[in-house]
Amino acid sequence: MNSPADVAPGTEATRPLSWYARPFGTAWVLLITALLGLYGTLMLVMERVMLWNDPNHITSCDLNPWVSCGEVMKTWQSQLFNFPNQFIGMVAFPIVITIAMGLFARARFARWFWIGMNLGVLAGFVFIVWLWSQAVYEINILCLYCMVVWAGMIPLFVLLTSRNLQHGVIPASARVKKFAAEWSWPIIVLLYVGVLASIMLRFSNAFF
Repeated sequence: MNSPADVAPGTEATRPLSWYARPFGTAWVLLITALLGLYGTLMLVMERVMLWNDPNHITSCDLNPWVSCGEVMKTWQSQLFNFPNQFIGMVAFPIVITIAMGLFARARFARWFWIGMNLGVLAGFVFIVWLWSQAVYEINILCLYCMVVWAGMIPLFVLLTSRNLQHGVIPASARVKKFAAEWSWPIIVLLYVGVLASIMLRFSNAFF
């Protein structure tokens, strides 16, 4: 049964929740995706510090002219807000992990909390979409650790949004809720395929 804190006032669950929309399922999704994003972020921070100490440092993901974290870090896009982008992840992903731990401890959060979290994750998702577009079509260099962060953000955004739709946190019709429940994973797969296809087409020289 859904708790009052998990369902928007005036709404009722009309169909079984997807496993990831249940408290422990949501906790696992948040934990795994945030850990993946945090790993990529920590690796980027380590490489960034090494570059500060030694401008000639070759990062661990400098594989060839098309795949180089070090070269990407030298671009203005890597410091959109006048500080390294990875510092945002250093703050954001631990927050998501903390929320996951709260859910494991059976904590309940109000509707406004879930809305705020969804907006925050949406902002992060929009940011990585922009970073993807810049890396693939403007900078023309890939950053492997950045791609690890992308890999975590895609399911985090899609599954969290689906969870909130199913619970009525985000007002939607029964048809939209059904679509969110049934098509979340296909959407994630399509997003992964789209990203990989854009990379393979744009950087064919790096792989073939």
